[in-house]
Amino acid sequence: VQLVESGGGLVQPGGSLRLSCAASGLRFNRYVMNWYRQGPGKERELVAVITSVGGSTDYADSVKGRFFISRDNDKNTVYLQMNSLKPEDTGVYYCNARYVGSYWGQGTQVTVSS
Repeated sequence: VQLVESGGGLVQPGGSLRLSCAASGLRFNRYVMNWYRQGPGKERELVAVITSVGGSTDYADSVKGRFFISRDNDKNTVYLQMNSLKPEDTGVYYCNARYVGSYWGQGTQVTVSS
């Protein structure tokens, strides 16, 4: 199983980024997909969830209304659209797949700074 994140980078406050996570080696459409993040000196926290069937979503309170998770089961990819970014959104963002077992990507750095 391999999860590969991309799309991170440096962005000014108020800007947007779109993260992608490409999955391989698993039956993607059976997995709940999650985005986590870990800020400097902070514990890893769950940011967004999308279910395997129906695509229901849920978000951490800190990102509701600004971040949007989606998935394309044909492309085995999950996305995180991040808008109105704040400095406190800075961190390493990780993709996680959960069903039979739990798998993690290597993470992608997001830095929000002027």
